[in-house]
Amino acid sequence: MSAPATAPATSTVTADDVTRLIAGRCLEYPETRLYAELPALRQALDEASPEAAALLSGFLDHVAATAPLDLCAQYTATFDTRNRRCLYLTWWADGDTRRRGMSLVRVKQIYREHGLRYADEELPDFLPVVLDFAARRPEAGTALLEEHRVGLELLRLAVAAADTPYTAVLEALCTTLPGPSPQTREEAKAMARKGPPQELVGIGSPPTPFGAVIDLPWPARSADHAIPERPSA
Repeated sequence: MSAPATAPATSTVTADDVTRLIAGRCLEYPETRLYAELPALRQALDEASPEAAALLSGFLDHVAATAPLDLCAQYTATFDTRNRRCLYLTWWADGDTRRRGMSLVRVKQIYREHGLRYADEELPDFLPVVLDFAARRPEAGTALLEEHRVGLELLRLAVAAADTPYTAVLEALCTTLPGPSPQTREEAKAMARKGPPQELVGIGSPPTPFGAVIDLPWPARSADHAIPERPSA
């Protein structure tokens, strides 16, 4: 079952929506598609905020100047759970525990409640997938990102400490969230005491497939990359 390319549910694509979509593309494993989309991604930067556009432009320059195999090696070295640089948001709260399974089910349920059915090969808490959702349903997506903001900010700080070009992508992403980002791990952990900003309420409409296939100035993911929803998280 392929997932059709559809525009976000909002009538206007905002600067934050565009930033999240580009960041999501950059945080996927770097395949030839990323290089093919570079011109379109650069064009889309015109719709992002100046701060985010500057950060993402620098990263895209790095991609253009880096051989694909080398970029793949950089990606693998950067996003390593063992070194606490994990792109799966529920991992930061639950680790590799049984509780995480329930958290993954809940994320998928949030997607369904907002009219979108998860249809991708990655786990639903994979950051690029969450960013795709946030661009389509900004209110619910922002709430979901804020709910996991402690982990997201800890990821940003850990990647920055590793001195990797991917720092710019995470910094650009964090500009789309309310308020300033913490500057230390202690400040990030202190954010946890505030809890999630709001409840996520479903809209009750029939779900439609999605999964990194949005109608913007770059090619959508082909049907070969879309699969039926898996029965378990």
